[in-house]
Amino acid sequence: MRLVTYSSANLGGPRIGAMTEEGLVDLTEACGVTSMRAFLEDGLQAKAQTHVDGAREFVSDYRLDLPIADPGRIFCIGVNYMNRNEEYKDGQAAPTNPSVFMRGPLSFVPHGRDLVIPPESEQLDYEGEIVLVIGRPGRRISKAKALDHVAGLTIMNEGTIRDWVRHAKFNVTQGKNFDRTGGLGPWIETDLSGIDVTNMTVETRVNGEVRQSDTTASMAFPFAKIIEYLSTFTTLQIGDVIATGTPTGAGARFDPPIWLKQGDVVEVSVEGVGTLVNGVINEA
Repeated sequence: MRLVTYSSANLGGPRIGAMTEEGLVDLTEACGVTSMRAFLEDGLQAKAQTHVDGAREFVSDYRLDLPIADPGRIFCIGVNYMNRNEEYKDGQAAPTNPSVFMRGPLSFVPHGRDLVIPPESEQLDYEGEIVLVIGRPGRRISKAKALDHVAGLTIMNEGTIRDWVRHAKFNVTQGKNFDRTGGLGPWIETDLSGIDVTNMTVETRVNGEVRQSDTTASMAFPFAKIIEYLSTFTTLQIGDVIATGTPTGAGARFDPPIWLKQGDVVEVSVEGVGTLVNGVINEA
């Protein structure tokens, strides 16, 4: 099931729905919630599936919002694809533990809306990533049970203002949290039965040109290890999201660098999940 948060001129919002081949099925009244986080906390997936299976009406007027408008926390894993470690050319060995930083929800826009280049910098870069959505809380979760805590997968363009990640020593927070510089969506894919999460493809295209393409088989820290590691120091909560790292090929790694500019269109496709699409504009 592909779960979405959306708004509608006719129905208002926020509302919860499921995207099907026939169209968008509203779940708000059927499940009695307007928040995706509440939907996951209340364990309404089975009830929603029953409603979707019997649906005969579809929403024609809608605008997708962030899949989870109020995530508990947004964890991001850095330098997780092995060829990215080599890309840094700093002579350091492969990492023994994941690199972790945090982002806030204001730094993201939903599928179909524009990323914004701020006036403070022209160095807006793209980073296509697979995102885990936590659907079951836990502390010190074993790798064997890690995926039992995942409600589904979504997609992120973990947009970065490159020069601002170097404003201070050991601190990337500023460059990772400019308002509306990243994309998240379009939905949460809850059916992972046909997906090999250990070898699934993520690809980023800018104006149709492939810039990034790799599989999770290249990850230094697979999904299960990431969950095990994060849950060692903090209790993972329902509605937390975890961006799992980006492959090589970001704009900063070209010579000279290729930054996003107004009018560009960035697409991030994840095998078995879908495609996140965002345009790019200059901040007014």
